[in-house]
Amino acid sequence: MKSAVVIGSGIAGIATSIRLRKKGYNVDVFEANNYPGGKLTSFIKNGFRFDAGPSLLTMPNLVEELFELFEEDASQYFQYKKKEVVCNYFWEDGTIFSVDADAQKFAKDASKKFGVAEGKITNYLNRSRKKYELTAPIFLEKSLHQSSTYFSKETLRSFLQLGSMDIMNNLNYLNKKSFQEPHLVQMFNRYATYNGSSPYKTPGIMSMIPHLELHLGTFFPKGGMQNITNSLYELATKKGVNFHFSKRVKRILIENKRAIGIETEQETVKADLVISNMDIFPSYKKLMPDEKHPEQTLKQERSSSALIFYWGINRIFPELDLHNILFSKNYKDEFKTIFEKKNISDDPTIYINITCKEEKNDAPKGSENWFVMVNTPGDYGQNWEKIIALTKQQILKKIKRTLGVSIEKWIVTEEILNPKLIEEKTSSYRGSLYGAASNSKFAAFLRHPNFSQKIKNLYFCGGSVHPGGGIPLCLLSAKIVADQIKEIKNR
Repeated sequence: MKSAVVIGSGIAGIATSIRLRKKGYNVDVFEANNYPGGKLTSFIKNGFRFDAGPSLLTMPNLVEELFELFEEDASQYFQYKKKEVVCNYFWEDGTIFSVDADAQKFAKDASKKFGVAEGKITNYLNRSRKKYELTAPIFLEKSLHQSSTYFSKETLRSFLQLGSMDIMNNLNYLNKKSFQEPHLVQMFNRYATYNGSSPYKTPGIMSMIPHLELHLGTFFPKGGMQNITNSLYELATKKGVNFHFSKRVKRILIENKRAIGIETEQETVKADLVISNMDIFPSYKKLMPDEKHPEQTLKQERSSSALIFYWGINRIFPELDLHNILFSKNYKDEFKTIFEKKNISDDPTIYINITCKEEKNDAPKGSENWFVMVNTPGDYGQNWEKIIALTKQQILKKIKRTLGVSIEKWIVTEEILNPKLIEEKTSSYRGSLYGAASNSKFAAFLRHPNFSQKIKNLYFCGGSVHPGGGIPLCLLSAKIVADQIKEIKNR
């Protein structure tokens, strides 16, 4: 039987292993850490459970699809509920707004709150849906690096409507043109952070992202976000995928321009296929140092990273929900500081995720588990010890100004994750969360393809390659890889 080796057990690596197992391959997954999931993991400290990484679930059907490949009942492994409130937004001028998951109700509520005609908001959301429906079958679900992608009715239909895609203008320009009202503009600008970019640089086509939340919905998995990893890992092992933990891959073995296996610190493993779920930068620089590297791709601007404080809070905050945002006063300056000055703004936007709002056992009674995140640049050698201390004080001050509470006296436990640690734990170059940033209209086409154009039988999946970062896109990258690999017949 033919064999495949997957390097890394991030969500895309696990999904790829499942799809290749379905195609009849013997699959071995090699992981440097002693646990699966990459960024999508969790930990417990002093009775508080924290999801360590991604905190937003959209498009759970992409997870369920993997169980359906084997005619398994996904609900036996993976359960979730749809959120009625997408996110609570707070501004320092006292404005508070809860985004309802129903698009029509959201448009009505936002119109009343911000004084913008309901029709304008509805029209924006309809255009968001149209952009997604026109582009997803091409830009998200297929390889952009194969000619067959461009010879289809869907592609022709999309290209004929390029003028309505807002590719030539940035997201902020589109939002200001659509709404004018500053709170609403800032709220829709935030969607640029979903792929680690700046709303003042990323193209307006990114306005399709709200469609995922307001039309398709946001969800919370039972057991927390790590249950996505746990359920897929359980499926993979049940179907015969072999996982090798604490086994760091040192090199991809290449012979006559063909990938033939890998070398770990302990052994050499031959395989018919090699798939790297490792960030594309170290995939080349560390695992294939002697091969010609796609330097233009590897030199792309990296996405933003994150500084996260995991706080056990000995108090209940009824005004907060699962997802909460405390906005900065000057959004433009915040992104300029991140991408141009490689620093964190003195007034950063704060994201607070509290899973015990859905899973009561994630925190002791009368307490809450706060995942407090600010967007940051990647690691360029900054003094992170100094930045972390300063940013923590800025966060505490902002929470006091916005929520009216001196939160520090309620913090009973703390862990911290910074860009340098993110790179150490996940091999994401400079600690970027989404690989390359999407700060240009050509970014989608500059992402590395899901296969090597120079080396046969070598493939790539995960957030640093096409179609991008985030759980749904990582799962789609696995599907794109599998679609390029023939099923083994007569097995």
